[in-house]
Amino acid sequence: MLFIAKIGGGPQGVIKMSAIAHEQGTALRRWRLVSRSAAFLLAMLAAGLVGRDAAAQAPSGSRAITCTNPASGASWQITIDFERRTVDSFAASISAATISWRDPRDQGNYTLDRKSGNLTVAVPSSTGGYFLHDQCKLDQ
Repeated sequence: MLFIAKIGGGPQGVIKMSAIAHEQGTALRRWRLVSRSAAFLLAMLAAGLVGRDAAAQAPSGSRAITCTNPASGASWQITIDFERRTVDSFAASISAATISWRDPRDQGNYTLDRKSGNLTVAVPSSTGGYFLHDQCKLDQ
């Protein structure tokens, strides 16, 4: 940052003004760097605390759950592996509210509500597809 201003009657005034502006600009850059670093550290600390709490509440290992089709009475088991984030060995998205996965065998998109146990299956087809609504027993 170079500020040129004619102060006084000679070139010494210009040099003095330029040096002061340089010092002020350097101090301002240092302050911005420190404030950005502090903000970054606070954000990382907050994220670490949130992640620690979420990890403490998240189940670990694998768990078998029995699901039932209420219309036909047919039942089957699904296995959820929380550490590998899979359902029946298919990649899953696991959040606090839902567990979602896709089964390539029937191309179905499965969503399990972790609170109610409602399992919604959306199966695409050339005629528009269909939805199935099943119920899973979530033993706590």
